[in-house]
Amino acid sequence: MFAQPDPNLPVPRSAPPPSFNAASPAMATAAASSGAAGTRATIADVAREAGVSKATVSRFLNHRETLLSPDIAMRVERAVAALGYSPSPMAQALKRGRTRLIGLVVADVTNPYSVAVLRGAEQACQEAGYLVMLFNLGNDSGREREAMAALASYQVEGFILNTLGRDPGVAAEALRLGRPVVLVDRRHSSMQADFVSLDNAQAMRTVLAHLQAQGYRHLLYVTEPVRGVSSRTEREAAFREGCHQSGHDGPALQGRTFESQDEPPEAQLQALAEALQACRQQAGGQPAAVLASNSVVTLRVCAALARLGWQAGRELGLVGFDDPDWAPFVGPGISTLAQPTHDLGRLAASCLLERLGGLDLAPRQILLPGQLRVRGSTAGPSAGA
Repeated sequence: MFAQPDPNLPVPRSAPPPSFNAASPAMATAAASSGAAGTRATIADVAREAGVSKATVSRFLNHRETLLSPDIAMRVERAVAALGYSPSPMAQALKRGRTRLIGLVVADVTNPYSVAVLRGAEQACQEAGYLVMLFNLGNDSGREREAMAALASYQVEGFILNTLGRDPGVAAEALRLGRPVVLVDRRHSSMQADFVSLDNAQAMRTVLAHLQAQGYRHLLYVTEPVRGVSSRTEREAAFREGCHQSGHDGPALQGRTFESQDEPPEAQLQALAEALQACRQQAGGQPAAVLASNSVVTLRVCAALARLGWQAGRELGLVGFDDPDWAPFVGPGISTLAQPTHDLGRLAASCLLERLGGLDLAPRQILLPGQLRVRGSTAGPSAGA
């Protein structure tokens, strides 16, 4: 389960109150915690109800009622029952010096990749007796340090970061906080931390080999803006290198990259539709295909194809990184390179838990293979397409 920040535990004065994105269910409670605080009974309420001191209530709650007279113990017990009081798990954990909370920061919780990673990490943490606190950046890379500081105010024991990696101050913030960090999918410049990811270079080679075998010769790689995001730069570089090397062991591939910009949806769709038209025209009648860098981009490509009245696998082949649930049901089915997202989340959590357990090794890099899932969108060039 996701940890709900405790409304009875004040945020330390050294850090500003966290501003969590409402898209994160676990964090929505934190944003509204000030309202919840007035409805939950506190130890002071119990003391007032029983007519005793807070220290007396604390003795009772810590099973030291033998230090109390039977009459006082009975009054405290009745006050606890009447108010429905339960001790704060977070406050108790802080007294023991451990919260068993892990902070997870994601770039965009609406991205299916982030959701799958989150589930894997949450499962591994739950099995180890930890809870996950989520901070959603909403693709605002300028909030990465804010996210870490906010989660640190709740005494998380370590961080898993699946962010854009564009904030140069994150490494210094991690060093300042002095808590272990594991990076997922995207590297951070200058940060020495365990890193788990898809093997982007091998995944791209797999996709290119498939398209080449299917008879496609002209390729358009569609990606979100590449600069400053390691996973995007790695895939784009592997795409260019794969096209350059393709003539050595088979028919040459002609490749071009199109960056789908963060702009109003209509302008974004129109620009992409024009790029698809240009790709087909430049192919000069030879088979052409599109590679989409992730499921968000794949959906954009499908929308652009629909605007043109085209179908994936007919006018243009299409294969996308990530394997969303809807991929088999669009047109003839969209071929994908499925990432082991659940495993990446579990592995990231396991690495962090090992660090919390005292493991002292040089930062590790763990790359997992993807799986090509072939469907009708890359069945091969249609006659007369």
